[in-house]
Amino acid sequence: MQFHLDCGFLELTSPYNMGISERKAGHEARYSRTFGLMATITVLRHVSTSPLLCGWGPVLFVLLGSVLVLLLPLVGVEEKCCAKLKGFSRLRCHRWGNTYRDVGYSTSLTVPYTALDLLPQKPKPNKESQLEAKAALHQALEMKKQGKREKAHKLLVYALNINPDFADALTELGTILEEEKDVVQADHLYSKALTISPCHQRALVSRDRTLPLVEEIDQRHFGVIDAKVQRLMAIPKGNSALRRILEETYYHHIYHTVAIEGNTLTLSEIRHIIETGYAVPGKSLHEQNEAIGVDAAMKYINTTLLSRPGAITVGDILDIHRRVLGHADPIEAGRFRASQVFVGHHIPPHPGDVERHMQELVQWLSSDEALHLHPVEFAALAHYKLVYIHPFVDGNGRTSRLLMNLVLMQANYPPISIRKEQRAEYYAALDTANEGDIRPFIRFIAKCTEITLDTLLIATTEHAVGLPDASNQACPDCKQTIPAHN
Repeated sequence: MQFHLDCGFLELTSPYNMGISERKAGHEARYSRTFGLMATITVLRHVSTSPLLCGWGPVLFVLLGSVLVLLLPLVGVEEKCCAKLKGFSRLRCHRWGNTYRDVGYSTSLTVPYTALDLLPQKPKPNKESQLEAKAALHQALEMKKQGKREKAHKLLVYALNINPDFADALTELGTILEEEKDVVQADHLYSKALTISPCHQRALVSRDRTLPLVEEIDQRHFGVIDAKVQRLMAIPKGNSALRRILEETYYHHIYHTVAIEGNTLTLSEIRHIIETGYAVPGKSLHEQNEAIGVDAAMKYINTTLLSRPGAITVGDILDIHRRVLGHADPIEAGRFRASQVFVGHHIPPHPGDVERHMQELVQWLSSDEALHLHPVEFAALAHYKLVYIHPFVDGNGRTSRLLMNLVLMQANYPPISIRKEQRAEYYAALDTANEGDIRPFIRFIAKCTEITLDTLLIATTEHAVGLPDASNQACPDCKQTIPAHN
């Protein structure tokens, strides 16, 4: 049984005209600033030649000249800033090169730098703070000797708050967590210590001890997921309860994937838009077009990509993105970005390198290395690699989550949802991956997969219950029923 999710296709008026007016307003604002400076120059000339004010002329000339100097940087500030930032990004890539030592799953795209190298340099703690962190570490060791483990734990956390890159404190905290049987978190701290200090002897020894245990834990979790997939596959394809819950999860997926990006539509409103093709009064047309775009992309994956043999191509990813943004921003839909973007602490590759990175990504998607991974692991890495490249101006997260679900459905897994309530955990796992350890993100995707499987299995039992409402806000003018598609 292969999972298919299908719904109708509809279209709303694009808010593109609004974008044009906004850009026009920006040009007019820049023009008005330039015109204002020209007027100032005219006044200066007039004052300097006026016979009545010739005595005050030099003074006024100096004062107005100072104002002119202050206003000049405002002209074309947007273009100048973009040029400076782009040059800064190129300088960083050229100067630093590849200095990261891989201590976990490889997330590289055969590029001369990694996500860790591209993080903005954090200001190092001053000497006084470093001494305070060392003092806290020594005090924690004394507390540990005295059997006061809780105090030692708090002191180590305090030391890391002062100096997050203190490898000794990371290793010692990992040791305490390992003794408390939290092997997974301990291994993560050892990995982080080795990312900072690759030759840290104690962290190396500790990681050699915990790594096999953590891999066994992860594989055991994958085994649990596989067993649940087999149970789901055993349910007849025509099971009415399964069909109903799959249709319901379709709407939940659209709701959560746009809500993570800040969309304020409720689940009921999204159902209304998809079912009827009519806009919800009083709600942003742009937000409604975002929901329609995800619906169109999911339909394209279901009807075209899943039924087509062969590997995923760059064109497939562009086609997914073209539908994701096709209604909300048709100009940028299906196009690689032409400017540098910044995502939190992460600086994605230069726009001139995006196409090469995308070719390397699709080569990896069809490589023996990728195809021998567990489906959840494969899907999580595909998601992360696309987010890392950040090839589009907008819609990168939605496209990455759709690519992840395409990989899962090709392996006969159901598509999963990352819930709006998991947003903080989701972004934290991505940040951890950017710092060099992809495994917490893989575990997060595995958890979301298991939640989806549990939901589907529970819904098909004798006393089935539906999904909980994604939002308590109802749409009084919208339908509340779920359509049954044949």
